[in-house]
Amino acid sequence: MREHPAFSSREGSTLSIRRAWSLLWRKWVRGHDTEGYLMVLPYLLHFLVFTAFPLAFAFVLVFHNWNIVTPMQWVGLRNLQRLFTRDATFWLALGNTLRFLSLHIPLQIAAALLLGVILNGRIRFRGFFRSVFFMPFVISGTVVTILWLHLYSTDAGIINLLLTRVGLPRVGWLTDPDIAIYSIAVMATWKNLGFYVVLVLAGLQSIPGYLYEAAALDGASSRQIFWKITLPLLNPILLLVVILSTMGGFSLFIEPFVMTGGGPADSTLSVYLYLYKQAFNFLRMGYAATIGFVTAAMVLVVVLLQRRVLEREPYY
Repeated sequence: MREHPAFSSREGSTLSIRRAWSLLWRKWVRGHDTEGYLMVLPYLLHFLVFTAFPLAFAFVLVFHNWNIVTPMQWVGLRNLQRLFTRDATFWLALGNTLRFLSLHIPLQIAAALLLGVILNGRIRFRGFFRSVFFMPFVISGTVVTILWLHLYSTDAGIINLLLTRVGLPRVGWLTDPDIAIYSIAVMATWKNLGFYVVLVLAGLQSIPGYLYEAAALDGASSRQIFWKITLPLLNPILLLVVILSTMGGFSLFIEPFVMTGGGPADSTLSVYLYLYKQAFNFLRMGYAATIGFVTAAMVLVVVLLQRRVLEREPYY
């Protein structure tokens, strides 16, 4: 029985297409480093699953209401309208975050610079002290927060016990709305200090030694060397400290969540803690996503302004 001409022609075209794809694939494999692509593939899959997809899904949520249980409901720009016109609590949380940054950033820079200069000098047990100052950074944030929670305790905290020993009154470090956010800023600075000390040390060790030798031969004092050589050449590192501290401050969450829950009277309610409450306490996933994207845009603007104001080209 002879095969129908239409079927034979269709089968022939299918085979030709397969051969063409096979030739193209072999040519692509010969012209590219397939091993390199295979090595990059795990990271690419991780990025797509845990970064790209969540970001895209969160962006979709900005225009919807969703409580996880029921289907998403399209609301357009209503979430943004509510955030900018009717949600005073968000702006309170943003103000608390800015108050936190107003102490955290200057204190972080000053402490990291001071310790970096000291640990860069010739002191005994220098390696030991470098390790000790870096240790809090690698400890779990929850553990550090619980430790400082006991230190700040009004009745039994070590800090207040020391104050009473010298005749000073107890201080409500976490119960006074006027100082609670600043108490958290001090604790967060202590927690992250080791990382920024390492950055400052790296910057100090990258400064050419001949600059110090030339300044010493010209009769410059230690203070003049610091202000005219060390500090200007550390500008890129200090700018990095400012940017990283700003980004970390806007993402403040663990400390107020564990220590105060946002209280007293919402005085330690941070933007990210407010986002968490909207998402998981009230199941307003769309509104929480809106808060996240608006906050990210604010951080981007602040960082760009910091770079524009503080960035200086190093000169030798």
